[in-house]
Amino acid sequence: MDVLHTCCAGLGVHKRTVVATVRRVDPAGKVSRTTKTFATMTCDLLDLSDWLAGQGVTILAMESTGSYWKPVFNILELSFPVVLVSAHHIKQLPGRKTDVKDSEWIAQLLQHGLLRPSFVPPRATRDLRDLTRQRTQLIREKTGVANRIQKVLEDANVKLASVASNVLGVSGREMIEAIIRGEYDLMKVAELARRRLRSKIPQLRQALRGAVTDHHRFLLRSHMDHLAHLERLIGRYDDRIDEALHPFGEEVRRLLTIPGVAQRVAEVVLAEIGLDMSRFPTAAIWRRPPATVRPASGMPSQVVQSAGSHQAWPSSTPLPSHPTAA
Repeated sequence: MDVLHTCCAGLGVHKRTVVATVRRVDPAGKVSRTTKTFATMTCDLLDLSDWLAGQGVTILAMESTGSYWKPVFNILELSFPVVLVSAHHIKQLPGRKTDVKDSEWIAQLLQHGLLRPSFVPPRATRDLRDLTRQRTQLIREKTGVANRIQKVLEDANVKLASVASNVLGVSGREMIEAIIRGEYDLMKVAELARRRLRSKIPQLRQALRGAVTDHHRFLLRSHMDHLAHLERLIGRYDDRIDEALHPFGEEVRRLLTIPGVAQRVAEVVLAEIGLDMSRFPTAAIWRRPPATVRPASGMPSQVVQSAGSHQAWPSSTPLPSHPTAA
């Protein structure tokens, strides 16, 4: 096979150690290998960088193992071109011997140009991606808390959701707070309705007549406090994301011209794929078939993991040729 890199390195990244193998090919075609293990503390990773430079390494590759690859990548990308590869891709390549270390196998594949790199955006885009993904998790958690509030109300037979379309709107929150305070006058609680909900005050009086106990009030207080905390956190993330996107206002405005793309969607798009479209051969690489566990045809599926999420592909459908998002 052709040799693309005469001196390269493969890294086996683990929680506490990084195993580095430098692979060289001399002009006569003779292959030599040097392997060394480093710890994953920052000072040790800096030593790894110095050692690779001293070995004459011009490029290196590593698997995207959990989140352990990130600090290693962040330090080494300052000094070397780093190829990040999904474990799934490496496992699909034939020819590995059972007694070969991960780092040796990765170095060998890299030397012959057999690795398909994952898409790793610049550091600023990765930071933005961390923010948008964490905000998404907070929003999901907020939805879970809202569902728990509704569950407590149903347990107390308070049918607020049967009258108000948004239980946690301004009117609904004030009514819940009144219930938590122990307000027993349903007339007063119903009068807290705002705007269009005021036309439903008679129905609200009936809906608010439940069997609320101190236990229900305790749970509601806890959930409402949790909800308020999450909303404050989401607001802080929104502000941080706005700050991070300030230099890219024009790109955001362009995305907003696409039908169906709102501000939050535009932020996520920029965070996930970045600004440099030259990394991708065509726009078609972002079109993926819908996730499924078992295709209608009954064919078995391949499950591909990208950026922490699973997606199933029919085995007869070729895997996408674009770089995998990391």
